[in-house]
Amino acid sequence: MTLFSYLVSQADGENFSEPERLGQLAGRLVPKLDKQQSQALGWLGHYGVGLLFELVYAELWRSGKFKPDLKTNLWLGGLSGLLAVAVWKTTFKMHPLPPALSFNKYYLQLVPAHLVFAVFAGIGYQILKKTNYATDYQ
Repeated sequence: MTLFSYLVSQADGENFSEPERLGQLAGRLVPKLDKQQSQALGWLGHYGVGLLFELVYAELWRSGKFKPDLKTNLWLGGLSGLLAVAVWKTTFKMHPLPPALSFNKYYLQLVPAHLVFAVFAGIGYQILKKTNYATDYQ
């Protein structure tokens, strides 16, 4: 997903990197953080949320409520992307110093980025399941 956002950023000429945006927001809230610290916080937050999404997906797959197939993963990614748009809109609206960026373009790239994330999460889950790692955590 992050690679997808970097590729879209490169193609569009605007920075859509979620970890960098989170770091920027953190740095503006806590000015005592240097750039390296705020960026580290952004990456930690981004991967923390990604892990949360993955845990929810894995529980849905493990419970048998959903199969980790392409169709299901695209639905999960689409729903996750819409949730991400809602969270980012709220975050930018509530932040005292939001960045200057093309918000609609930013939101638009979030949905396909989450589609990519969910598809690869499903592939990873299937690989781990074949090695029994996906069923051993409970």
